[in-house]
This record gives sequence, C-alpha cells and structure tokens, in this order.
Amino acid sequence: MLEKESNPTISKSTGLPRKRFYRARAHSNPLSDSHFPVPVSPSHVDFSLHYPQFFPSSSEVGCSKKIQFADIGCGFGGLLISLSTLFPETLMIGMELRDKVTEYVKERILALRGSNPGQYQNVSVVRTNSMKYIPNYFEKGQLTKMFFLFPDPHFKEKNHRRRVISPHLLDEYAYVLGVGGIIYTITDVEELGDWMKSCLESHPMFEALKEEELEADPVVKLLCSATEEGQKVARNVGQTFQAVFRRIMPTSRYMTTDMVCSSLAICDD
Repeated sequence: MLEKESNPTISKSTGLPRKRFYRARAHSNPLSDSHFPVPVSPSHVDFSLHYPQFFPSSSEVGCSKKIQFADIGCGFGGLLISLSTLFPETLMIGMELRDKVTEYVKERILALRGSNPGQYQNVSVVRTNSMKYIPNYFEKGQLTKMFFLFPDPHFKEKNHRRRVISPHLLDEYAYVLGVGGIIYTITDVEELGDWMKSCLESHPMFEALKEEELEADPVVKLLCSATEEGQKVARNVGQTFQAVFRRIMPTSRYMTTDMVCSSLAICDD
C-alpha cells in the first residue's frame, strides 16, 4: 500500500499505471532492428510468464490451452482488456514494438489482476516485431482472431512496404490463422482503409464477412470504442474504415502459380 502511495506512476484512485509516464512515439519503424529476445519457435515460449493461472510452472506440461487471439500493435491494451472479460476462457496476447507502451500494458494487466481476483488471467503482452516474428510465436492454424486496429498509415509510397497489412504478410497471417479465423482491421485514414481492404480482397485465402455476420459479431462493436485511438476519432466525430475478413481454403481457379506454391506451404501438413 505504501509503495503504491509513493509511486507516482500509479494512480491513487484507480491503482492503474498512468499513461503519461509511458508515452512514446505514435509509431515505430518495423524495418529497423530492435533488441529483444525472440523465441526460436512457438514451443520455446514460456507461457507460465504470461498466464500463470493456466501454466503454473514452465516445467509443467499439463495445460493444452493455446493463444487464440492476437492484437497486432496493441497500443495501450484497451481492446485486450475488453476482450478479456468478453472471452474469459480464451487466451489472448498483444504484440507491441514500443518498449514503454509494452511496459504500460504489462503493469495495467498486473494491476487489474490484483484488483479483480480471478479476472484478466487470460490476457498478456509481449514486446516484439510482428512483421518479422509472427511464426516464432504461433503454430500453423493456431489463431482464431487477429486484430489490426489503427495501424501506422505510412503515407509515402516508398514506405508502403512498412504497412502491417500487405500481400506477402497476409501469407503469414493465413498460415497462423485457422480456417474460419477472422482478421479485423480498422483505420481513420481512407486511403489506408482502401489499401487493406484491397489486399484482403485480392488474397485467395480470405473472404469478406457479410453484413449480417458483422452485425452479429460482438467484437466488431469494440473496434471503434475499445482503443485509445478509436475513442479519439469518436470524440472528433471522425470517420472510420473497417475491413473484416475470414480465412478460407482457396479455390484453384483463382490461383496463379505463385499463389499455389504459397498456399501449399500454408496448407501442407
């Protein structure tokens, strides 16, 4: 208690970390080299560090649960926190490149676990570059949902290769998403929204959800409201542009030779 009262980074009223002590640049360059540990493969991730209630010890091999949701570029963790109580039995993780922001999300989750016993045990965060290391964390077909909310638009054409949604990265996302898994994207930049939608429409392993499916999905309602960026857009009465697509098995008549080779690598057991 005394530690909390004397720690200026913790809010006295909520017990949560204060964002102003963890502020960082809005975005980081995903092509630059960062120094943080990267697991050799998904089997080398110590899940007891992330989900101690589900994995009591790194030496115990009893739990068969696996991460199913991944929030790519999770920011301050607003979506993860909302999803945690909506899907309490589903393991989920945020992947964030900025070290201060990652530290904030860690402290936020720990504080919520402490003040809400039994809750928020299914959510965690890791500092990593998801554009480089997705296959190091997830097995083939492991995920059921991936989120890309308000990513860096990288306006200059020469920087489009830095965009987190691109044709070649969708191959990797298709690998870690199970058939029927869903990719959620949203942005307040119309050109980026068109780009992400076009990339997904052009990929043979994704199809758009129908309007009635979007209306029935409780997660879609959180895309605008759960994140700091989404709340800012709402306050400014701004527009958002969503693209929500399902992972499917490709049909051969739409596939080029390169697509066949790519899908064989994804689908091959």
